[in-house]
Amino acid sequence: MDDGQARERLVLGAHWGFVAFFAGIAGYHLVTLVMSFLMSGRFGGYDPLELRDVGPLLILAFLPTLVLGLGPAVGSRVWGQGLRTDFGLKPTWRDVRIGLACGAAALAAGYLLNLLLLAVYGTDSDERTFSDVSPGPITELSGTTEGDTIWLVLAAVIVVLAAPVTEELLFRGTLWNAMGFHRLPSWVILLVTALVFAQLHGEAARTIALFGQGIAIGLARYLSGRVSASVIAHAANNLPPAVLLFAAR
Repeated sequence: MDDGQARERLVLGAHWGFVAFFAGIAGYHLVTLVMSFLMSGRFGGYDPLELRDVGPLLILAFLPTLVLGLGPAVGSRVWGQGLRTDFGLKPTWRDVRIGLACGAAALAAGYLLNLLLLAVYGTDSDERTFSDVSPGPITELSGTTEGDTIWLVLAAVIVVLAAPVTEELLFRGTLWNAMGFHRLPSWVILLVTALVFAQLHGEAARTIALFGQGIAIGLARYLSGRVSASVIAHAANNLPPAVLLFAAR
């Protein structure tokens, strides 16, 4: 199957893509709202820099991100042909090569754009120039003990493996397929998905850098026609910040 046939296969039945996309977004905000309500004022006595105090809460902080993938997963099961067929989720060696190259490009884009923002706005705009593209509470923690390592490991697994899958299923999966079904040009889809990706993270100071990273990650989907390549690119982009967690202990 050539690239054109692969792309055409992935947009078949993508009429349900917008429904799955907005379901994923709704689930994300609903879980965030519920968690904010339940946890508000109940953990004020905890030191946010002490991982032994907030270990379980650290994992819960990623729950909204993980929920993003439910809309695409349910939509694919109910109306589609399964995750592998609808999104090309089973990687090939070509996906791996493209994903790693685009992941390196995403890291470079984020680093350079954040340096540019620092040069223009100063250190108050964003002091992090080498952080992951997912909501990252773990990037702020240090000084952990051996007993806290399990929480760091679980958080790193979520950042490097789980979050890239759920986010890519949403952005470069259902949203990309839905727009492709309506015959939008691929370059428009690339830009729109990168913009939505950046905006969802809710980090105003990093929006430009996240947009650049979103384009680089989206290029993996654009070049391969498969979500698995963008998942690999996203995971590669998230790996260095996760590794730095352990180097900073």
